[in-house]
Amino acid sequence: METETFPILEAKNLGKSYDGTNGQLPAVNNINFSVYKGEFLCIVGPSGCGKTTILQLLAGLLSKSLGTVLLEGKSLTRPHQDISVVFQKPNLMPWRTVLDNILLPLQIEGVGEKEARERAISYLLKVGLSDFAEAYPKALSGGMEQRVAVARALVRNPRILLLDEPFGALDSFTREQLNLELLSLWRNQNITAIMVTHNIRESVLLADRVLVLTPRPASVYKEFKIDLPRPRTEDIEYTPEFVNLAYNIRKAIKA
Repeated sequence: METETFPILEAKNLGKSYDGTNGQLPAVNNINFSVYKGEFLCIVGPSGCGKTTILQLLAGLLSKSLGTVLLEGKSLTRPHQDISVVFQKPNLMPWRTVLDNILLPLQIEGVGEKEARERAISYLLKVGLSDFAEAYPKALSGGMEQRVAVARALVRNPRILLLDEPFGALDSFTREQLNLELLSLWRNQNITAIMVTHNIRESVLLADRVLVLTPRPASVYKEFKIDLPRPRTEDIEYTPEFVNLAYNIRKAIKA
């Protein structure tokens, strides 16, 4: 996908510390990177290194200790309507139907009932769940729940989609299927995506670039450009180029 030269989102000298029993506990330290319109960026690193903290800082959900986040050159200090987040857990409201769960952010924003319903139904169709509009979350599989969560995030028509290991709890087959569906949605919706994942092969399949973080406190250790042709299918995972990239990213994480 074509990207622009001016960043849509930037992290500049970004840092975050938490209160600990022996003083401040740094989680993120001196994070610097830029993301461009239409790009798919993946962030990987050792377990517990601060990947989720970075994503929450980019979303405006956490206050930073140091540095700044810029959205098209302007400081971002709180959640913004142009940014939606898909979390590790779908966090669906069990008393609301699938359709009503997707409608929720539009209702909060005061979108008219007719327009909101049309948009919600449209996204239900895009994630392949139009037959489950009146079902409740307890009737859904884990993969279906995450599809609802993705639809709920996209129904607001954000320009940036942040994803925090949304498919990490799913079986490998379902995860592969949802990754391909996510690629299709990203391409067709023309949005910018930033995804945190611990799955190296997933990052290579999805991304234009992969950032490798150091152990906590996280900083950017290395960047990999994923120069593989698009659109991508699962077959690309068996090519020498894919395997080589995955191997080098794994080495960087262990370094």
